[in-house]
Amino acid sequence: MKACIRATAAAVTAVSTAVVLTACGTSAGDATHEEDGPRIGLLLPDATTARWEAQDRPLLEKEIGGLCADCVVEHANAKGDVALQQEQMESMITNGVDVIVLVAVDARSLGPAVTKAHEADIPVIAYDRLAEGPISGYVSFDGVEVGRLQGRALLKAMGDKVPGAQIVMMNGDPSDPNTKSFEEGALSALGTRVKIGKAYDTPQWRTETAHMNMSGAIAALGLDSIDGVYAANDGLAAGSISALKANKADPLPPVTGQDAELSALRRILGGEQYMTVAKPFGPEAAAGGAMAVAAARGESLDQVAEQQVPTRGGDAVAAVLLTPVSVTAENMADTVVRDGLHTVRQICTPELRAACVRAGLT
Repeated sequence: MKACIRATAAAVTAVSTAVVLTACGTSAGDATHEEDGPRIGLLLPDATTARWEAQDRPLLEKEIGGLCADCVVEHANAKGDVALQQEQMESMITNGVDVIVLVAVDARSLGPAVTKAHEADIPVIAYDRLAEGPISGYVSFDGVEVGRLQGRALLKAMGDKVPGAQIVMMNGDPSDPNTKSFEEGALSALGTRVKIGKAYDTPQWRTETAHMNMSGAIAALGLDSIDGVYAANDGLAAGSISALKANKADPLPPVTGQDAELSALRRILGGEQYMTVAKPFGPEAAAGGAMAVAAARGESLDQVAEQQVPTRGGDAVAAVLLTPVSVTAENMADTVVRDGLHTVRQICTPELRAACVRAGLT
Protein backbone atom coordinates (compact mmCIF):
# COMPACT_ATOMS: atom_id res chain seq x y z
CA MET A 1 0.00 0.00 0.00
CA LYS A 2 1.00 3.59 -0.51
CA ALA A 3 2.31 5.24 2.65
CA CYS A 4 0.25 7.99 4.23
CA ILE A 5 1.62 11.42 3.38
CA ARG A 6 1.66 13.41 6.56
CA ALA A 7 1.00 17.11 6.90
CA THR A 8 4.17 19.21 6.92
CA ALA A 9 5.00 22.84 6.47
CA ALA A 10 4.42 22.30 2.77
CA ALA A 11 0.80 21.59 3.55
CA VAL A 12 0.24 25.31 4.07
CA THR A 13 -0.21 25.55 0.32
CA ALA A 14 -3.01 23.00 0.46
CA VAL A 15 -4.68 24.90 3.25
CA SER A 16 -4.92 27.93 1.01
CA THR A 17 -7.18 25.88 -1.25
CA ALA A 18 -9.07 24.58 1.77
CA VAL A 19 -8.16 21.01 0.99
CA VAL A 20 -8.42 19.35 4.37
CA LEU A 21 -7.86 15.61 4.49
CA THR A 22 -8.66 14.51 8.00
CA ALA A 23 -7.63 11.33 9.75
CA CYS A 24 -4.36 11.06 7.84
CA GLY A 25 -2.29 8.77 10.00
CA THR A 26 -5.33 7.70 12.06
CA SER A 27 -6.95 4.35 11.56
CA ALA A 28 -10.68 4.22 10.97
CA GLY A 29 -10.89 1.49 13.57
CA ASP A 30 -8.10 2.24 16.03
CA ALA A 31 -5.77 5.02 17.09
CA THR A 32 -2.80 2.94 15.95
CA HIS A 33 -2.32 1.31 12.57
CA GLU A 34 0.14 0.00 10.10
CA GLU A 35 1.71 2.76 8.05
CA ASP A 36 0.95 0.83 4.89
CA GLY A 37 -2.73 0.28 5.69
CA PRO A 38 -5.29 1.03 2.98
CA ARG A 39 -6.10 4.73 2.61
CA ILE A 40 -9.68 5.58 1.75
CA GLY A 41 -10.59 9.10 0.63
CA LEU A 42 -14.06 10.39 1.51
CA LEU A 43 -15.23 13.48 -0.38
CA LEU A 44 -18.51 15.03 0.80
CA PRO A 45 -20.34 17.75 -1.13
CA ASP A 46 -21.56 20.35 1.35
CA ALA A 47 -22.22 21.31 4.95
CA THR A 48 -25.73 22.61 4.16
CA THR A 49 -27.45 19.22 4.18
CA ALA A 50 -27.23 17.86 7.72
CA ARG A 51 -26.90 14.20 6.75
CA TRP A 52 -23.39 14.32 5.29
CA GLU A 53 -21.45 15.22 8.42
CA ALA A 54 -23.97 14.11 11.05
CA GLN A 55 -24.90 10.72 9.59
CA ASP A 56 -23.00 9.52 6.54
CA ARG A 57 -19.48 10.41 7.60
CA PRO A 58 -19.49 8.79 11.06
CA LEU A 59 -21.39 5.75 9.78
CA LEU A 60 -18.98 5.24 6.88
CA GLU A 61 -15.97 5.64 9.16
CA LYS A 62 -17.43 3.13 11.62
CA GLU A 63 -18.23 0.63 8.89
CA ILE A 64 -14.79 0.92 7.32
CA GLY A 65 -13.13 0.60 10.71
CA GLY A 66 -15.12 -2.52 11.50
CA LEU A 67 -14.09 -4.19 8.25
CA CYS A 68 -10.51 -2.97 8.12
CA ALA A 69 -8.78 -2.12 11.40
CA ASP A 70 -5.73 -0.61 9.73
CA CYS A 71 -7.61 1.44 7.12
CA VAL A 72 -7.17 5.20 7.15
CA VAL A 73 -10.08 7.48 6.21
CA GLU A 74 -9.09 10.86 4.77
CA HIS A 75 -12.07 13.20 4.67
CA ALA A 76 -12.80 16.52 3.00
CA ASN A 77 -15.98 18.57 2.54
CA ALA A 78 -16.35 20.78 -0.54
CA LYS A 79 -18.88 23.11 1.13
CA GLY A 80 -20.86 23.28 -2.09
CA ASP A 81 -17.87 24.53 -4.13
CA VAL A 82 -17.23 22.58 -7.34
CA ALA A 83 -13.72 23.99 -7.82
CA LEU A 84 -12.82 23.11 -4.24
CA GLN A 85 -13.97 19.53 -4.67
CA GLN A 86 -11.96 19.24 -7.87
CA GLU A 87 -8.89 20.41 -5.91
CA GLN A 88 -9.64 17.94 -3.13
CA MET A 89 -9.92 15.15 -5.68
CA GLU A 90 -6.64 16.17 -7.30
CA SER A 91 -4.95 16.21 -3.89
CA MET A 92 -6.13 12.70 -3.07
CA ILE A 93 -4.99 11.41 -6.44
CA THR A 94 -1.59 13.08 -6.07
CA ASN A 95 -1.17 11.76 -2.53
CA GLY A 96 -2.00 8.26 -3.71
CA VAL A 97 -5.03 7.09 -1.78
CA ASP A 98 -6.17 3.57 -2.55
CA VAL A 99 -9.85 4.36 -3.24
CA ILE A 100 -12.09 7.45 -3.26
CA VAL A 101 -15.69 7.51 -2.02
CA LEU A 102 -17.21 10.48 -3.83
CA VAL A 103 -20.43 12.40 -3.30
CA ALA A 104 -20.06 14.80 -6.22
CA VAL A 105 -21.07 18.44 -5.91
CA ASP A 106 -21.53 18.47 -9.68
CA ALA A 107 -21.42 15.09 -11.39
CA ARG A 108 -20.48 16.46 -14.81
CA SER A 109 -17.73 18.77 -13.57
CA LEU A 110 -16.12 15.99 -11.53
CA GLY A 111 -16.05 13.62 -14.52
CA PRO A 112 -12.51 14.55 -15.64
CA ALA A 113 -11.20 14.07 -12.09
CA VAL A 114 -12.85 10.64 -11.94
CA THR A 115 -11.14 9.80 -15.22
CA LYS A 116 -7.79 10.95 -13.81
CA ALA A 117 -8.29 8.75 -10.75
CA HIS A 118 -9.09 5.79 -13.00
CA GLU A 119 -5.91 6.41 -14.99
CA ALA A 120 -3.98 6.40 -11.70
CA ASP A 121 -5.54 3.02 -10.78
CA ILE A 122 -7.59 4.56 -7.98
CA PRO A 123 -11.15 3.18 -7.94
CA VAL A 124 -13.94 5.72 -7.37
CA ILE A 125 -17.10 4.68 -5.56
CA ALA A 126 -20.01 7.01 -6.35
CA TYR A 127 -21.93 7.40 -3.09
CA ASP A 128 -25.57 8.51 -3.12
CA ARG A 129 -25.10 10.34 -6.45
CA LEU A 130 -24.12 8.74 -9.74
CA ALA A 131 -20.95 10.57 -10.76
CA GLU A 132 -19.80 10.83 -14.36
CA GLY A 133 -16.63 9.17 -15.59
CA PRO A 134 -15.28 5.62 -15.15
CA ILE A 135 -16.52 4.90 -11.63
CA SER A 136 -15.98 1.43 -10.17
CA GLY A 137 -19.11 1.16 -8.02
CA TYR A 138 -22.29 2.93 -6.99
CA VAL A 139 -24.28 2.97 -3.75
CA SER A 140 -27.53 4.90 -3.42
CA PHE A 141 -31.31 4.75 -3.15
CA ASP A 142 -33.90 4.47 -5.91
CA GLY A 143 -34.30 8.18 -6.68
CA VAL A 144 -37.36 7.78 -8.88
CA GLU A 145 -39.11 5.92 -6.07
CA VAL A 146 -38.22 8.77 -3.68
CA GLY A 147 -40.10 11.16 -5.96
CA ARG A 148 -43.04 8.78 -6.30
CA LEU A 149 -43.37 8.57 -2.53
CA GLN A 150 -43.33 12.36 -2.27
CA GLY A 151 -45.88 12.81 -5.06
CA ARG A 152 -48.27 10.21 -3.70
CA ALA A 153 -48.07 11.68 -0.21
CA LEU A 154 -48.76 15.17 -1.51
CA LEU A 155 -51.86 13.98 -3.38
CA LYS A 156 -53.13 12.26 -0.24
CA ALA A 157 -52.50 15.32 1.91
CA MET A 158 -54.34 17.67 -0.47
CA GLY A 159 -57.37 15.41 -0.35
CA ASP A 160 -60.54 16.89 -1.86
CA LYS A 161 -58.59 19.64 -3.62
CA VAL A 162 -57.41 17.01 -6.09
CA PRO A 163 -57.93 17.03 -9.03
CA GLY A 164 -57.29 20.65 -9.91
CA ALA A 165 -54.99 21.54 -7.01
CA GLN A 166 -52.18 23.99 -7.70
CA ILE A 167 -48.74 23.27 -6.32
CA VAL A 168 -45.28 24.81 -6.21
CA MET A 169 -42.36 22.52 -7.08
CA MET A 170 -39.16 23.23 -5.18
CA ASN A 171 -36.70 20.97 -6.99
CA GLY A 172 -33.13 20.34 -5.90
CA ASP A 173 -29.74 21.25 -7.31
CA PRO A 174 -29.76 20.80 -11.11
CA SER A 175 -26.12 19.64 -10.98
CA ASP A 176 -27.09 16.74 -8.69
CA PRO A 177 -28.10 13.75 -10.86
CA ASN A 178 -30.59 12.67 -8.19
CA THR A 179 -32.63 15.85 -8.67
CA LYS A 180 -33.94 14.73 -12.05
CA SER A 181 -34.78 11.29 -10.67
CA PHE A 182 -36.74 12.81 -7.79
CA GLU A 183 -38.60 15.13 -10.15
CA GLU A 184 -39.34 12.32 -12.61
CA GLY A 185 -40.79 10.17 -9.86
CA ALA A 186 -42.87 13.01 -8.42
CA LEU A 187 -44.31 13.98 -11.79
CA SER A 188 -45.16 10.36 -12.58
CA ALA A 189 -47.21 10.21 -9.36
CA LEU A 190 -48.81 13.64 -9.70
CA GLY A 191 -49.64 13.20 -13.38
CA THR A 192 -52.32 15.56 -14.64
CA ARG A 193 -54.13 15.68 -11.31
CA VAL A 194 -52.45 18.93 -10.26
CA LYS A 195 -51.45 22.20 -11.84
CA ILE A 196 -47.85 23.25 -11.33
CA GLY A 197 -48.09 26.97 -10.66
CA LYS A 198 -44.36 27.52 -10.26
CA ALA A 199 -41.32 25.25 -10.42
CA TYR A 200 -37.84 26.16 -9.26
CA ASP A 201 -34.40 24.60 -9.27
CA THR A 202 -32.35 25.19 -6.12
CA PRO A 203 -28.57 25.35 -6.66
CA GLN A 204 -26.61 23.69 -3.84
CA TRP A 205 -29.88 22.75 -2.12
CA ARG A 206 -29.82 26.04 -0.22
CA THR A 207 -32.58 26.60 2.31
CA GLU A 208 -32.41 30.37 1.90
CA THR A 209 -32.89 30.04 -1.87
CA ALA A 210 -36.01 27.96 -1.29
CA HIS A 211 -37.31 30.69 1.04
CA MET A 212 -36.68 33.33 -1.63
CA ASN A 213 -38.31 31.27 -4.38
CA MET A 214 -41.35 30.45 -2.29
CA SER A 215 -41.75 34.13 -1.49
CA GLY A 216 -41.71 34.77 -5.23
CA ALA A 217 -44.29 32.06 -5.84
CA ILE A 218 -46.59 33.54 -3.21
CA ALA A 219 -46.28 36.97 -4.82
CA ALA A 220 -46.98 35.57 -8.28
CA LEU A 221 -49.74 33.07 -7.51
CA GLY A 222 -51.35 34.40 -4.37
CA LEU A 223 -51.07 32.67 -1.01
CA ASP A 224 -54.58 31.19 -1.06
CA SER A 225 -54.04 29.54 -4.46
CA ILE A 226 -51.15 27.35 -3.31
CA ASP A 227 -52.62 23.98 -2.30
CA GLY A 228 -49.38 22.08 -1.78
CA VAL A 229 -45.61 22.26 -2.04
CA TYR A 230 -43.36 19.60 -3.50
CA ALA A 231 -40.04 20.19 -1.71
CA ALA A 232 -37.34 17.77 -2.82
CA ASN A 233 -35.62 17.57 0.58
CA ASP A 234 -36.04 18.73 4.16
CA GLY A 235 -33.82 21.79 3.76
CA LEU A 236 -35.98 23.04 0.90
CA ALA A 237 -39.07 22.21 2.95
CA ALA A 238 -37.72 24.36 5.80
CA GLY A 239 -37.10 27.31 3.47
CA SER A 240 -40.52 26.97 1.86
CA ILE A 241 -42.31 26.73 5.20
CA SER A 242 -40.48 29.75 6.61
CA ALA A 243 -41.64 31.82 3.62
CA LEU A 244 -45.22 30.58 3.99
CA LYS A 245 -45.21 31.45 7.69
CA ALA A 246 -43.70 34.87 7.01
CA ASN A 247 -46.65 35.50 4.69
CA LYS A 248 -49.13 34.40 7.42
CA ALA A 249 -50.28 31.18 5.74
CA ASP A 250 -52.91 29.60 7.98
CA PRO A 251 -53.29 26.73 7.65
CA LEU A 252 -50.04 25.81 5.97
CA PRO A 253 -50.40 23.79 2.77
CA PRO A 254 -48.91 20.27 2.91
CA VAL A 255 -45.17 20.22 2.20
CA THR A 256 -43.05 17.18 1.32
CA GLY A 257 -39.41 16.55 2.19
CA GLN A 258 -36.59 14.01 2.18
CA ASP A 259 -33.75 12.80 4.44
CA ALA A 260 -35.72 12.49 7.69
CA GLU A 261 -33.72 15.27 9.34
CA LEU A 262 -34.45 15.69 13.04
CA SER A 263 -35.79 19.21 12.50
CA ALA A 264 -38.12 17.89 9.77
CA LEU A 265 -39.52 15.19 12.03
CA ARG A 266 -40.30 17.84 14.61
CA ARG A 267 -41.98 20.00 11.93
CA ILE A 268 -44.07 17.00 10.91
CA LEU A 269 -45.24 16.40 14.47
CA GLY A 270 -45.92 20.12 14.85
CA GLY A 271 -48.10 20.16 11.73
CA GLU A 272 -45.83 22.34 9.60
CA GLN A 273 -44.48 19.69 7.22
CA TYR A 274 -46.57 16.77 6.00
CA MET A 275 -43.96 14.11 5.27
CA THR A 276 -40.36 13.26 4.61
CA VAL A 277 -38.61 10.34 2.95
CA ALA A 278 -36.27 8.27 5.09
CA LYS A 279 -33.27 6.79 3.39
CA PRO A 280 -31.77 4.62 6.14
CA PHE A 281 -28.19 5.85 6.28
CA GLY A 282 -26.92 2.76 8.11
CA PRO A 283 -27.53 0.32 5.23
CA GLU A 284 -26.23 2.84 2.69
CA ALA A 285 -23.05 3.44 4.70
CA ALA A 286 -22.66 -0.31 5.26
CA ALA A 287 -22.75 -0.93 1.51
CA GLY A 288 -20.52 2.06 0.76
CA GLY A 289 -17.98 1.10 3.39
CA ALA A 290 -17.88 -2.53 2.28
CA MET A 291 -17.45 -1.50 -1.34
CA ALA A 292 -14.67 0.96 -0.44
CA VAL A 293 -12.74 -1.63 1.58
CA ALA A 294 -13.10 -4.25 -1.15
CA ALA A 295 -11.89 -1.80 -3.79
CA ALA A 296 -8.96 -0.67 -1.61
CA ARG A 297 -7.88 -4.30 -1.25
CA GLY A 298 -8.19 -4.96 -4.95
CA GLU A 299 -11.12 -7.35 -4.47
CA SER A 300 -14.12 -7.72 -6.75
CA LEU A 301 -17.02 -5.43 -5.94
CA ASP A 302 -19.47 -8.09 -7.06
CA GLN A 303 -19.23 -9.63 -3.59
CA VAL A 304 -20.86 -6.47 -2.21
CA ALA A 305 -23.10 -5.39 -5.10
CA GLU A 306 -26.63 -6.61 -5.62
CA GLN A 307 -26.86 -5.62 -9.27
CA GLN A 308 -25.22 -3.82 -12.18
CA VAL A 309 -26.40 -0.40 -13.31
CA PRO A 310 -25.40 1.56 -16.42
CA THR A 311 -23.26 4.65 -15.92
CA ARG A 312 -23.60 7.83 -17.93
CA GLY A 313 -20.88 6.49 -20.19
CA GLY A 314 -22.92 3.37 -20.83
CA ASP A 315 -20.75 0.84 -18.98
CA ALA A 316 -22.39 -1.18 -16.22
CA VAL A 317 -20.90 -1.06 -12.73
CA ALA A 318 -21.47 -2.93 -9.49
CA ALA A 319 -24.25 -1.23 -7.54
CA VAL A 320 -26.37 -1.35 -4.43
CA LEU A 321 -29.72 0.49 -4.71
CA LEU A 322 -31.71 0.64 -1.49
CA THR A 323 -35.42 1.24 -0.89
CA PRO A 324 -36.62 4.60 0.54
CA VAL A 325 -39.48 4.89 3.05
CA SER A 326 -42.25 7.50 3.32
CA VAL A 327 -42.52 8.98 6.84
CA THR A 328 -45.48 10.86 8.32
CA ALA A 329 -46.58 11.46 11.89
CA GLU A 330 -48.66 8.29 11.70
CA ASN A 331 -45.78 5.90 10.97
CA MET A 332 -42.81 7.72 12.52
CA ALA A 333 -42.59 5.25 15.42
CA ASP A 334 -42.50 2.29 13.03
CA THR A 335 -39.93 3.78 10.66
CA VAL A 336 -37.23 6.23 11.75
CA VAL A 337 -37.53 5.38 15.46
CA ARG A 338 -37.70 1.62 14.99
CA ASP A 339 -34.78 1.76 12.54
CA GLY A 340 -32.66 3.76 14.99
CA LEU A 341 -32.27 6.88 12.85
CA HIS A 342 -33.51 9.09 15.71
CA THR A 343 -34.73 8.33 19.20
CA VAL A 344 -38.00 9.42 20.78
CA ARG A 345 -35.97 11.47 23.23
CA GLN A 346 -34.30 13.35 20.38
CA ILE A 347 -37.52 13.98 18.50
CA CYS A 348 -39.93 14.80 21.29
CA THR A 349 -39.17 18.21 22.73
CA PRO A 350 -41.36 19.42 25.62
CA GLU A 351 -43.38 21.51 23.17
CA LEU A 352 -44.17 18.39 21.13
CA ARG A 353 -45.09 16.11 24.04
CA ALA A 354 -48.81 15.97 23.23
CA ALA A 355 -48.16 15.43 19.49
CA CYS A 356 -45.70 12.67 20.32
CA VAL A 357 -48.26 10.90 22.49
CA ARG A 358 -50.78 11.08 19.64
CA ALA A 359 -48.19 9.63 17.27
CA GLY A 360 -47.34 6.79 19.62
CA LEU A 361 -43.89 8.15 20.38
CA THR A 362 -43.67 7.31 24.07
